[in-house]
Amino acid sequence: MIKKLSAAIIALLVVGGGIFAFVNGRGDQKSEENQKLKVVTTNSILEDMVNQVAGDDVDVYSIVKRGTDPHAYDPTTDDIAEATDADVLFHNGLNLETGGSGWFNKLTDTANKHDGKEVFAVSKNVKPLYLTAAGKENETDPHAWLDISNGVKYVKLINSVLKDKDPDNAKDYQKRTDAYVEKLEKLHKEAQNKFSDIPEEQRLLVTSEGAFKYFSKAYGIKPAYIWEINTESQGTPEQMKQVLAKIDQSEAKSLFVETSVSPKSMNKVSKETGLPIHSKIFTDSLAKKGTQGDTYYDMVKWNIDKIHDGMLGKE
Repeated sequence: MIKKLSAAIIALLVVGGGIFAFVNGRGDQKSEENQKLKVVTTNSILEDMVNQVAGDDVDVYSIVKRGTDPHAYDPTTDDIAEATDADVLFHNGLNLETGGSGWFNKLTDTANKHDGKEVFAVSKNVKPLYLTAAGKENETDPHAWLDISNGVKYVKLINSVLKDKDPDNAKDYQKRTDAYVEKLEKLHKEAQNKFSDIPEEQRLLVTSEGAFKYFSKAYGIKPAYIWEINTESQGTPEQMKQVLAKIDQSEAKSLFVETSVSPKSMNKVSKETGLPIHSKIFTDSLAKKGTQGDTYYDMVKWNIDKIHDGMLGKE
């Protein structure tokens, strides 16, 4: 009887030891996973940039989902939880997320995150352009990423922050950044020469929102728009009058509408002018994953190609 009892105890100890080792092993595995830097971005463009720099070395969460406007946003409880747990929060800055309702400021206050410690504006090294509407001349235009040279500045700042926060992976971050920056700079140089075959009077880029000032300045074209920045007043009679006058003074061949806005106002412009809407183009959001324009590089390349062809009047 004593021998049987001893054998049973030994068996239990062996099994128990195995269970302990299994559970402990899973705990170690979970601990290793939790060692990854946790990064939160405010939109899909920044999310992609972080992924290009970090690869699988960080966990990334984007607050504003693809196809959603980041100018005005109401964070969810999941967004707040993710921001609270984050090691790093990247936002565009230039009043994109902090203008209007100031939703990002409220989010960081709730999550107890601070500028320069966990919160970083990727546009820090960008020379800003300003709005032109009366009373808003001191407000910055947030759409700096549409000039690829500014996108490169975003990427370099992301790389710098990640290396500082996670020095163990610094070499890998730098290697990916170097390759990515080289790719972006090549596209930027191509874009600088892209529109030289278009007569100057045709180089009018007509969009719904005035998001293409940086793009236009970088690539030698002129912007025209219905409203300057996302507001509740879109497509007012005065706005329509102004954009129609600019079109009338040019030899524009096409119109464009952004993926993140309603085409209603641009349809009216098309009807008034007889100009076709050549294509949708990207501004504040990437396309859905698996479709054209689902990365920052593909997004800006799409814009460059579509705008060029539209200005030439190609089908």
